This record gives sequence, C-alpha cells and structure tokens, in this order.
Amino acid sequence: KFLESCGASYGTSRLHIIIKERHHVVRHHRLSIISKPRRRFLASSSSSFMSLQTVAPLSRIMSFAATRRPTRNQLLKSMTTTRQKSSSGGQQQHFTIDLLPSRSENLGIITLNRPAALNALSLDMIRSFNHILPQFRLDETLQGTLFEGCHTGKRSVFCSGGDVKSVYMSGKGLSKTEDSVPSDHGYGMPSLETADFFREEYQMNNLIATQPERCPQISIWDGVVMGGGAGISVHGKYRVATENTLFAMPETGIGLFPDVGSMYWLPRLEGGLGTYIALTGARLKADDLMYAGLATHYVPSSKLGKLRDALVAATAIASGDSEGNGTGVDDNVHVHVGGIEGVLASFAEDIDTTNSFLATNRGFIDESFSFENKSSVEEIVESLRLLCSSSGDACDSTEFGRKTLDTLHKMSPTSLKVTFEGIRRGAELSDVASVLKMEYRMVQRFMREHSDFYEGVRAVLVDKDHKPKWSPGKLEEVTDDVVESFFESLGDNELVFPEDTNDYATSKL
Repeated sequence: KFLESCGASYGTSRLHIIIKERHHVVRHHRLSIISKPRRRFLASSSSSFMSLQTVAPLSRIMSFAATRRPTRNQLLKSMTTTRQKSSSGGQQQHFTIDLLPSRSENLGIITLNRPAALNALSLDMIRSFNHILPQFRLDETLQGTLFEGCHTGKRSVFCSGGDVKSVYMSGKGLSKTEDSVPSDHGYGMPSLETADFFREEYQMNNLIATQPERCPQISIWDGVVMGGGAGISVHGKYRVATENTLFAMPETGIGLFPDVGSMYWLPRLEGGLGTYIALTGARLKADDLMYAGLATHYVPSSKLGKLRDALVAATAIASGDSEGNGTGVDDNVHVHVGGIEGVLASFAEDIDTTNSFLATNRGFIDESFSFENKSSVEEIVESLRLLCSSSGDACDSTEFGRKTLDTLHKMSPTSLKVTFEGIRRGAELSDVASVLKMEYRMVQRFMREHSDFYEGVRAVLVDKDHKPKWSPGKLEEVTDDVVESFFESLGDNELVFPEDTNDYATSKL
C-alpha cells in the first residue's frame, strides 16, 4: 500500500525496488548516491532516492528510486504524512525522505538527509527515529549503529539542532496544521507541536541513551553539531570529530536552554566547562571536544569513507560472516565491541589539545564558572568583571573576561538563570530519563505566551535582526520564584517513556 501511494504521487514514474542484503549492494547504491548528494541526488532533476523501513525484519530494508524526480510537495504528501499500521502488531510507522535508514552487514545506519536546513530535526524526522530505533534495539543481529549527516558539499553538517522555527510558528498560533491560540501552549497538552515536538524528541533521546551495550552507536561529527544534534549523539558510546567539526549549545541566545538531556552531561564535565559551554553557547572545535571528553576519537574527514567500510566489515566479522574477510580490516577483529573499538582506534589520529581554546582558558573558566566557586549567574558575571580589571597576566584574563561578558550580555537573562539552576539540579539526578523529565517541565514553561523563546527565535531565525528585546532585560529582575516556576509539575501532561525503554540507563559520556 505504501509503494502504491508513492506510485500514485509520481504519476507515470517507474519504481525500482532494491533489496539491500549484502555489503557490496549497499556500498554501491548508498555511497554512490548519498555521499555525493549535490551531483547525484539533491541537484539532479532526473533521479531521486529515498529509503524506508519495511514491516519485514530489519535485514530486509528496501530502497527505491524513481526515474523522474517528484516535486517536494509530492514527496511530502506521499512520504511525510503517510502513516500506516504494521501488519505485525499494529505499530504506527512514519516515513520521511529527510531520514534515511539502511543496513550494511550488521551495522544499522541512519543518515540525516535535510542538508538545505543543515539537517535540523523536524517532527517528522523525530517520529521516524522513534519508529526505527526500537527495531534496531530488538534486532539482536545488529552489532552497532552509525549516525551520519548528508551535506551538499558547501558546508559539512551532522545536525544543526531541532527545527525550532516550526515550533515557534505553532506557539504563535501561525501553524497551518493546528487550530490553537498562543495561550494554549506551554502546558504539555498533546496535539500541539510545542508539546509533541519536545515530548517525542526527548523520548527519542531516551531511546538513544538506553541502547543495549551490545549495539554501540557511532556518530560522525563531520561539520556542524548543535543543540538537538548533540541530543542524538552525545548519549551514544562513540563520537567521532573531524577537522570540520563545529559544536555548540547556543540555546540561551534564542531564549531557551540546552535540553535533549544536556542537563545530565553538562554538569559532569570537569571544573566549570559544562556551565561555560551552556551559558555562553561557545563554538568548539575538534581539539576542544577531545580536551573536554565530548568527542571520543579524531579522524580526518578524508578517512571517513574507509572508516565506514571498516565498521561494516567489522560487524560482519563479529557475526562470523566469511564475506567480511578481504575488506581491509584485520582478521584479529573477532568480537563486535572489540571490533568496532579496534577499527575506531586504528583510524583515529592524535590531536594536540594543549593549545585548544578550552585548555588555554581553563583556569579562567574554572575560576568564573565552577559550581565550587560560584552559586549564581550574578556571581559569574562579577567574577568576569574582576578578570577584566585584574593585573598579572592581564592581557589574557582581560580578553577572556571582556569577550565572555559581552557574550552573556547578549543572552536571555531568564535563560541564563534557568539554565544554571537546571545544571545544578541535573548534577543531582542519577540518569538521563530523570533529567529529560525535568527538562520537559522546563521547556514547556518556555513555550508559554510572551516567553523569551518567541522573541529569541524571531530575532535570530525569523526577522534575523539579531536584536532581541528580552523580558525581563536584567539578571536581577529574574527572581527566584520565576526560576522555580520552570520546574513546576505539568500534572497529567508530564513526560513519560514507553515501558520497554524505561530502564534508566546513564549517558555513555
């Protein structure tokens, strides 16, 4: 039925179905089309490629191509809005061309395929994730999962975050798919995108954080990794940085806070690093990420193609598949965890972290942002002011203090104080699931009418004047009662997780 619906949308287009069950088929089809999207996929008017997860076992994932590229509206009609009941249990399925699942040997692969939007996560992509990940979880033949981003070649990108602009439209009552007014939003009510987006995104984050140890996740951070992009990767076991990596949690600049489980891992970074990253939205490169422990490996982007092949071969060897031999991976790779770790180690290169921004300014960061030294955002600001006026190594400290103060003054005062309190509380919670439940309360409070979130998104993503008018406009005007209101219960609309994933695993960070 699904294929028939696509055929109807394509009109006279012919559909060619390919069953991808062997490494050479996947490699020829997938890498030749997806890894060169500008020439052979996105910019082509004569071909189109999509991937879907069928109701059959995961070993039979189908891909199909049309001889004539349909319009974007046709694709959305046939793919994004089509939901079907599975013949084996009645589970709802959701497909979108913006997320391409596939399988090569015993490696499950998910490619984010929305390069025009820097692979920002839409609600459709999140729902597709929530359909695919449980199948990965239940398939005991899988030896690992690989998450990667598709890009046009102009700019490398993994995932730039969640599609907050669509959430903004919903909360402002401007969505064409909802019948609501702004006062409806911010209380966790189902059927509103301001609630559904974050609820389902956090459920996806929990699925990633609770993946079985036998099936480790590898995320290729080749390019931009921000916000929600961290949420789909940082809770996995391996994060591979390249020379193109640019990582940030910039939410305080749009009147929000670093969510997607960040209140769990941020306070667990050493010293004041987590608080600094959260409040300032600092842009971090590969050396910073290796220094902080956020990235587990550094691999030059020129090696990524061979790395993917080696990971595929390692999962084949781990399962005893003789066809995995001769793929360029050592024969001494025998078990799946050891095999994947061995492959990553063999491709990883040393990178000097001593001159990274975080390492160079670590003393200033700890002095100003560490919980051991500071108990409020106001104290952080005062510490930075003292750095600006200090003597001794005045040049370095003054520059760091001045630039950091300038950055904080651009952020939402409410976001800064709520984020600081969230990090403090997150440090006391024992698992990602508990943190996500707390974050859902926080984010719903940010979705309410007249929140700084709407002003921040307007200034950065809608009007793009980059001149937000925060309310309140000063830190001292954000009272303790206001901060506390962001952590109040949502009653019947609290975040819950499906029973089969509610095992409260901790992040792999």
